[in-house]
Amino acid sequence: MSTALNGKLVTVFGGSGFLGRHIVQALARRGHRVRAAVRRPDLATHLQPLGAPGQIMPVQANLRYRWSVDRAVIGADAVVNCVGILAPSGKQSFDAVQSFGPRAIAEAARGAGLDRVTHISAIGADADSTSAYARSKAMGEAGILETLPESIILRPSIVFGPEDDFFNKFADMARFAPVLPLLGGGDAKFQPVYVCDVAEAVARAVDGELNPGTYELGGPEVKSFRECLEDMLAVTRRKRTLLPIPFPVASAMGKVFQMFPMAPFTADQVELLKTDNVVSDAAKSDGRTLEGIGIKPATLAAVLPTYLERYREHGQYDAHRPA
Repeated sequence: MSTALNGKLVTVFGGSGFLGRHIVQALARRGHRVRAAVRRPDLATHLQPLGAPGQIMPVQANLRYRWSVDRAVIGADAVVNCVGILAPSGKQSFDAVQSFGPRAIAEAARGAGLDRVTHISAIGADADSTSAYARSKAMGEAGILETLPESIILRPSIVFGPEDDFFNKFADMARFAPVLPLLGGGDAKFQPVYVCDVAEAVARAVDGELNPGTYELGGPEVKSFRECLEDMLAVTRRKRTLLPIPFPVASAMGKVFQMFPMAPFTADQVELLKTDNVVSDAAKSDGRTLEGIGIKPATLAAVLPTYLERYREHGQYDAHRPA
């Protein structure tokens, strides 16, 4: 880890989340000082050991309160936004967090004298989508680019890694449930991308190694929903029935589940599965991909065993038992 703190001061909104903590670490390794702008700084102390003493400092900021956003970017040399939610919760709505929040960050950055921000969006962001999540992501991108046209938009596919909310969720479910749901039949396509590869792309953007514009980040393999669950089951050494659930039935189930905390899935997430989540041909031809910026993406096979083995029947010690 670099100990020369002669880099930029970078404000990272959402720095304590799954993707955010890896972005913070990638920036710290490059010698940057990081200001992690989060709603609860008291719950972000796990970030500080990722850098040298004094290199990483959590500060309070809430995208719903513009004054806190302005305060978080004062004196910053660069700004990164990786705030995002998969489902609304209380006052944390898609509109507040993903539609209007990014514009507030861009306006604050412009007020601080910056000409760009690095913004994490998602493949599938579409103003005309039937999914509220995808529409809010598109609105967030528009707010960023209308305010700071030289900004960099990074659109990852489904992100995997130690704290992810996809493979971990289904691996935990498989510990107890004999059947796992294949929403929409399990044919939806993903291009799972390793969290550290996305973080490295952000670090390169902050360092000026990426041109302004929109990039789509996917891993080296395209996998169906079914194949992703089969890979997870193979790593965790569990045999479970995969039950296809048609979209109408899955949507109805999602509407019921979303009324309760910790819903396994929502109707809007089912809607997202109606469109494949993979890197477009246009992004490939323009070189606006991980490979195009010189990053060799990690495979699922190389990473999943490093954090899913704890879901085996005997945890990590299953590695020494006959398969």
